Amino acid sequence: MVDAYMMFGASLHMFMGGQVQGMMEEVIFDHLHTAAFRDHPLGDTILGPTENIKSISKKDLQQYISTHYTCPRMVVSASGAVDHDEVVDQVRKLFTGFSTDPTTADQLVEANPAIFTGSEVRVENAEMPLAHIAIAFKGSSWTDPSSIPLMVTQSILGSWNRSIGVGNCSGSALARGISNGELAENLMAFNTNYRDTGLFGIYTGAPPDALHDLSRLIMEEFRRLAFRVSETEVARARNQLKSSLLLHFDGSTAVSENNGRQMLTYGRVMPFLELFARIDAVDCDTVMKTAKEFIIDKDVALAAVGPISNLPELSWFRSQTVSDDKFTSRVFSLFAQNN
Repeated sequence: MVDAYMMFGASLHMFMGGQVQGMMEEVIFDHLHTAAFRDHPLGDTILGPTENIKSISKKDLQQYISTHYTCPRMVVSASGAVDHDEVVDQVRKLFTGFSTDPTTADQLVEANPAIFTGSEVRVENAEMPLAHIAIAFKGSSWTDPSSIPLMVTQSILGSWNRSIGVGNCSGSALARGISNGELAENLMAFNTNYRDTGLFGIYTGAPPDALHDLSRLIMEEFRRLAFRVSETEVARARNQLKSSLLLHFDGSTAVSENNGRQMLTYGRVMPFLELFARIDAVDCDTVMKTAKEFIIDKDVALAAVGPISNLPELSWFRSQTVSDDKFTSRVFSLFAQNN
């Protein structure tokens, strides 16, 4: 639930070649970025195909480092039992030979901004036991005022895994519905932020015969966020988000990584008091306003791998975002009666 600060989701970490292909969640998010940012570098795979990896030379690596590892785009962050002056001295001695090219990350983004394309990538594989699906909308950048409300909204949608159980007791209405209907094996809401854009949505793994009902439930939940959210679930989401953030920063390594990341994205380290105040300022109206802005009548990006013949078409997913308050109220009233 803290994708915005952990920056996982699209990241392929350090896996190589076939290992990446074995990590279905990573593969799905790779495809999702292709669908969401087609014909843009943000839509390219991080590792690339195997033939490219095998052909990389020492010269290629040196050129990449000299081009991208430049002084204006680098932060050295240290935490724990460290002496500031000593760290500065070591950096001065060891960090030599780096390019002083003044081009900043912001300038690179402005020269080639990411455009959300809202397309799809489907890889049919009937031999797989589960279908792996990611449904996403265009999200916010790191510095967009909507980034915090989207984090709270992500927390409302929640995460769940059948192997852990507690579906009926989950604070997530979507998790309860999926658990009660036995529609999926897992669920993960994500909110990935970049310099000028982002991705917000749901990842799930499900049996092929449940894909239509699962898709309908997910899209109904997306629509509900824009029209009917209770203060109780928003308060729960705020508290759960703050708890998760605190648990994540439980050591000097995590603190150091967070400080460096915030310096690169915000130009400063945001104190917890400020961050939590911004989270606490998100109420029902803020969540519904944010959902209307990012979900209703917006394009959808879709990535799916596995036995997906029963998965609705992309046009169907797009049709489920239409702004029809009466239709939405009727759908959720019927859903409540049947459950």
